[in-house]
Amino acid sequence: MAGHEIPEPADRKRVADHLAHPQAAEETRHSCDPAFQHGVVVGFDGSTSSERALAYAIGMARRSGSGLIIVHVANRLPTTVWAGCEPPVFVDVPDHRTEVLGLELACADHLTEVPWILVERGGDICHELEEVGREYAADAIVVGSTHGLVGRIFGSVAGRLARRAQRPVIVVP
Repeated sequence: MAGHEIPEPADRKRVADHLAHPQAAEETRHSCDPAFQHGVVVGFDGSTSSERALAYAIGMARRSGSGLIIVHVANRLPTTVWAGCEPPVFVDVPDHRTEVLGLELACADHLTEVPWILVERGGDICHELEEVGREYAADAIVVGSTHGLVGRIFGSVAGRLARRAQRPVIVVP
């Protein structure tokens, strides 16, 4: 007995699986809008710290006259499903949070001041933020600070990103 597949809505954007289809991932990732070149990348997940980072990034984009690239890294981690005595099956769990965030952002009054796009990615947050920054030749990456036990144990996203990024990283408390 294997895991069950959960059907996804037809209008759902798929996250490119770079291991299964490397050419499809390259096409997906290199199709960035040139109007947002040299923009400001901001990591956003709907948390309070990411909302503060978004507000800062909006002001930064407005002052510099550039676009805003809002990145949501979807939770698409494999989940282990045990089926009796058979080996575990890994199931890709879809994250519909990006659609919800997109609707919230589309209705937000404070985003009318700058041109913006929402980019969904799946994988490691630090890697994906830096990758989007590279693709758009971003002037900066803005993230909120991480508070709590998880950030202390595993290292915060902001700290890891600041150590490895090839562009300025702004951490908003």
